[in-house]
Amino acid sequence: MRLSDAAAELARLLRPTTRSHWDWLTPAALLALGVVGVAFIYSAQHSVAHAASASWLRQDWFKQVLFLGLGVGVYLVVSLIDYRFWLRVAHGFYFACLVPLVIVLIPGISGEAASRWGAQRWIPLGPFSFQPSETAKVAVLLIVAGVLTRSRIGTVTESLGALGKLTLAVSLPMILILLQPDLKSAIVLPPMAFSMLYVSRLSPRFFAGALGAFLLLVGAVAWDTSRYVAYMEANAKSFSRDKGAFEDSTWFRLPLHDYQRNRLLSFINPDKYDPNGIGWNQRQSLISVGSGGLVGKGWTEGTQAQLGYLPRSVAHNDFIFAVIAEEKGFLGSLTVLGLFGIVLFNGIRIADSARDRLGTLLAIGVTALFAVHVFVNIAMTIGLVPITGIPLPFVSYGGSFVLSCCMLQGLVQSVWRFRREFA
Repeated sequence: MRLSDAAAELARLLRPTTRSHWDWLTPAALLALGVVGVAFIYSAQHSVAHAASASWLRQDWFKQVLFLGLGVGVYLVVSLIDYRFWLRVAHGFYFACLVPLVIVLIPGISGEAASRWGAQRWIPLGPFSFQPSETAKVAVLLIVAGVLTRSRIGTVTESLGALGKLTLAVSLPMILILLQPDLKSAIVLPPMAFSMLYVSRLSPRFFAGALGAFLLLVGAVAWDTSRYVAYMEANAKSFSRDKGAFEDSTWFRLPLHDYQRNRLLSFINPDKYDPNGIGWNQRQSLISVGSGGLVGKGWTEGTQAQLGYLPRSVAHNDFIFAVIAEEKGFLGSLTVLGLFGIVLFNGIRIADSARDRLGTLLAIGVTALFAVHVFVNIAMTIGLVPITGIPLPFVSYGGSFVLSCCMLQGLVQSVWRFRREFA
């Protein structure tokens, strides 16, 4: 599509229509979650904010307010555009989002400020930084929806062409993200793609095969981890968990880093393998959640984050739910879960009311992506899954993440608004 044609088409799609209207339930829940996020980001860093000499303009809670303000604009713009427009530009958007995923891997491009904990995941933009993996989620959603909309889906044999395209489209950004390395952003892409395949009525044999492959992968990870433990015990005197010694000692291994193996071991037996590292974070998170009781200790009164037992580097993002649970207790946690429940169930309702396959695929894909984020983040907080660093939508601190979430939810709103507009 030529640029002039795309501009004309966009102008047509932005024209108001009397038959479309807004769904206010999801935006209200998202706004409430955003307010909760700002409040508890402030609380998680309350003692730091009071001790720091920097002005409140530089504090994370205020930055989150700015991100949410920009996110509202993104949400409104995407909501006003008929979602069919994105089908026309899906390929261009996809390849445009691959470019920063490559750029961030160039040595030195991120700089010291944007390269954190041995990973290159951010591109510096003045006082802020941009995380390319967040826009990649939107790109994968659009390209998967586009392929499935244009392809015939039935038996596995009939769907081989589409499955081949999808494998390539999902694998390419996943590989680039894993090279950063950023496991948390990569693992949310397959569930989203599989949910969209499921509503496309692909043969159940495909999902049975995928389940078998997943179980084989789990077995391979367990085998790899056991080899890692054996290597540690055999080299106990000289072994350093932070140097990647095991990665360099064997020619055959899974594409995992030693720090990721450490996270698995910390989850399995934190007292033995990592009592003062990652295991410490999860233990303090459990203490935070358990000490909140029914109504909590009160806003800014939680001792775990205030005294630094729950590390300040993660309390306002990865473990924000633990701060909420400690300060607002079971009722506060239940309120947050209820708000997410509204967003997720309303997403399913919108998918069911969509006028075409594309609308259903977009709404289901976004809902599945949010469900993975919510489940894994909260399960990580209460010790049900290993620590992955997956943030909580609209609650955890993060600019790129907030903006991508707003764009994704804007797509769902567009599906609702234009569900009665037939071609």
